[in-house]
Amino acid sequence: MHSLAQAASPYGRGFLEKRMDEHSRTLINRLASEHALDLDGYEYLIAHADAAVAAELAVHAVAVRQEVYGTDVFARGLIEFSSYCKNDCYYCGLRAGNRECERYRLTPEQIQECADTGYELGFRTFVLQSGEDPYWSDDALCSIVRTLKDRHPDCAVTLSVGERSRESYAALHDAGADRYLLRHETADPDHYARLHPPRMSFERRMQCLEWLRELGFAVGVGFMVGSPGQTSATLAVDLKFVERFKPEMCGIGPFIPHHATPFAAEPAGTLELTCLLLSIIRLIHPPVLLPATTALGTIDPQGRERGILAGANVVMPNLSPGDVRAKYLLYDNKICTGEEAAECRGCLGARMLGIGYQLVVDRGDPAE
Repeated sequence: MHSLAQAASPYGRGFLEKRMDEHSRTLINRLASEHALDLDGYEYLIAHADAAVAAELAVHAVAVRQEVYGTDVFARGLIEFSSYCKNDCYYCGLRAGNRECERYRLTPEQIQECADTGYELGFRTFVLQSGEDPYWSDDALCSIVRTLKDRHPDCAVTLSVGERSRESYAALHDAGADRYLLRHETADPDHYARLHPPRMSFERRMQCLEWLRELGFAVGVGFMVGSPGQTSATLAVDLKFVERFKPEMCGIGPFIPHHATPFAAEPAGTLELTCLLLSIIRLIHPPVLLPATTALGTIDPQGRERGILAGANVVMPNLSPGDVRAKYLLYDNKICTGEEAAECRGCLGARMLGIGYQLVVDRGDPAE
């Protein structure tokens, strides 16, 4: 099976305009009605994707999203509070082996100040994200979560701090954390091994996701689109995993290389394939909270709008202090590193209105 990361891939040049074949039409109709396909069905849709297939999927996905969430777009206030990471993932600019990375940690007081600012701007969900930084003990993180919930009891707190023990997750949930984002990166064990050093374990990642679900978190998974070694077949496995796990959130975005990683010379993923997969995921699990990511906006000036029009319903403006944003670079050329929080939210609000949607002041809980 061809690699979607190869420069020769048609996805790298955008989808071709041509008539949709009847098997693709049949698969799309089945997916829209049954919310499931077999692996061969997912693989076929991806391998035969073109502009007509993408447009048909988007029509169905937007209709489903409209039925569940209307035209509301939920804003999550992202607080990137530490750029330290013990891992050495081959795709990430925060990897421990990157000696160029400027490391920082916000203080608990700075984190609360970011949340206070966000609350005044209308955010009702805060996403606390960091590298896997051992500095942050359970006690420290639990204290931050409790304080944030005490100050803003009508808000949801989402954590994205990587793999931890079941006991750690339980403590964080007891402290008041509502949601947890842990991208699975790929549901194919062999592909996982290509993206990560040997000491990182696919089985461990999946175990963490099961623990989070058992403990009562709203759980977010996700993967990069166009990562090195990814194929139509591996993406089909990802979609089947989403179908089985039914995450409350699913964050996908194009792979974008970082110059200080082993994948520096690899081609980026594409807007077209990412949007196609957003539509498919919406049809697989209609209530899913589906971000139009910053990475989409990085590879295309209209990327986030295109993501919403493909079925997404979440955006994540950055609330981190301006002097650290450029230091939290998972990939090169990340957008919005110089904006103030109010400017960032205002810009996104205007962008959403421009395509017929509106940012709402709401926790944006997953629909039943």
